Amino acid sequence: MATWMVIDDEPDIYDVLVAMFRLWGIEGIAFVDGSEAVQWVESVDNGTYAGELPEMAIIDIRLPGVDGHYVAARIRRSPRLGNMAIALITTYRISPAIEKQIMAISQADAFIEKPLPSMAELRAQLDTIIAKRKAMAPDYPGLTRPAPRGAEQPEVAAPVPAVAPPAHDSASIPQIERSDAEIKPQARPPVSRRTDT
Repeated sequence: MATWMVIDDEPDIYDVLVAMFRLWGIEGIAFVDGSEAVQWVESVDNGTYAGELPEMAIIDIRLPGVDGHYVAARIRRSPRLGNMAIALITTYRISPAIEKQIMAISQADAFIEKPLPSMAELRAQLDTIIAKRKAMAPDYPGLTRPAPRGAEQPEVAAPVPAVAPPAHDSASIPQIERSDAEIKPQARPPVSRRTDT
């Protein structure tokens, strides 16, 4: 059975994604906090996590603790999870310049705005992302198993800072400011409540 990970602090989105995973026959690993997710990545790298490794991460960019694009950057630096498929999601309208910075920091495979597409469309998008990532990476995490206890431990990357972005080839990408001019909450569409049965 495949395993996917969701990191989102919005209960509605979190619940919907976990329910979709169950319907699709996918095991879920879920976090509501960026710091908690980074700690889990470190436990995978340290060999203390013994469960199935996820092949996909769906990460909200706005999280308590550590923003999602920094969580994704930490996943990319992981020797065991670095080739995982990653989709960033957000409720915010983001300027092209900020989106470019977020994608450069995170090295994510896709950027999906909320509200999320239909279940079938979302599954097709995520399956395509996974297929592309698998084609690029022979050591794709969904195809590997956890290291046995007592096995040689991989080198552990430094934790992702909560404030400053990671350095990229001796040049750093500026901290992304949350300015109202560039990042705006999207208007939520009205909720449809069917009364017919």
